[in-house]
Amino acid sequence: MFYPSVMNHTKGGLVIFTANSQPSGRELSKRIAERLGVELGKVQVYQEANRETRVQIQESVRGKDVFVIQTVSKDVNTTIMEMLIMVYACRTSCARSITGVLPYFPYSKQCKMRKRGSIVSKLIASMMCKAGLTHLITMDLHQKEIQGFFNIPVDNLRASPFLLQYIQEEIPDYRNAVIVAKSPASAKRAQSFAERLRLGIAVIHGEAQDAESDQVDGRHSPPTVKTTGAIHPSMEIPLLIPKEKPPITVVGDVGGRIAIIVDDIIDDVDSFVAAAETLKERGAYKIYVMATHGILSSDAPRFIEESAIDEVVVTNTIPHELQKLQCPKIKTADISMILSEAIRRIHNGESMSYLFRNIGVDD
Repeated sequence: MFYPSVMNHTKGGLVIFTANSQPSGRELSKRIAERLGVELGKVQVYQEANRETRVQIQESVRGKDVFVIQTVSKDVNTTIMEMLIMVYACRTSCARSITGVLPYFPYSKQCKMRKRGSIVSKLIASMMCKAGLTHLITMDLHQKEIQGFFNIPVDNLRASPFLLQYIQEEIPDYRNAVIVAKSPASAKRAQSFAERLRLGIAVIHGEAQDAESDQVDGRHSPPTVKTTGAIHPSMEIPLLIPKEKPPITVVGDVGGRIAIIVDDIIDDVDSFVAAAETLKERGAYKIYVMATHGILSSDAPRFIEESAIDEVVVTNTIPHELQKLQCPKIKTADISMILSEAIRRIHNGESMSYLFRNIGVDD
């Protein structure tokens, strides 16, 4: 996908800060600043001896448009505090506007009520708004409804053009491929990729329950005393039949084809490894995994290296250079171009619709 040149096309009053205290988290910020033809703002972000986060802005931001870029590190909670303190520091320093550039929104999986849990994404959104954020740029939210947790404008950009470009340029026989959803929940994303590449689709159904599934707790317990005061004795509340997943099946033909599994996040790779084994058994001769956010926690690189997966392609929304050293199968698609163009358009007061061309409600 082609975007207009952004080099040297910004007017004055633009400051770009990186809120990461870790050097590995600053690489994306440097790429964005280079594309915009500006230098990163001068700021110190570090941890005190007692692990408190301290931010010291070392240049004037009064009356300027400030963009705070934050990539998520392994220490997610520190990442959030760095972002909040940086935004609040810019607010108290009289910045005209403060836009957060958060390619991966942390706690995005905790966006639904789970029994006695909480909707943590809503809490994070409220904290960011309270700190002084006036605009948010993010990418491929785990659930698009998270945008509604904010009372400020949110631009949820898409990484799919870069992943589609990678498929077309780096997979020679992609015309013989089939797009795979590793669960029915991923079917819409797989359908979007398949329709754009004019390819077939397959869905794996029946795998074991994932970490987000409901667990039995006290709410399923029946009343200790049968009461008939409020409900007529002849009335009984019908119980919902519990789910029982069938044996693993693949809906669609993958025999003699390249299988490309698509998803938004790859963290715990067990489900991807299991899906790859299933596809191999069904006759797929090469298996790729495409995802926007490569968290790749714990031993994920080792599991990928030992699995039937041939290649894992993720974008650089999250730093993963260490994981690439541990597993040569991991490849990167750079998305700094679309983030820098979004910053340029917001700063210049231009329309953002160009960045959302051909994107439907279900994409």
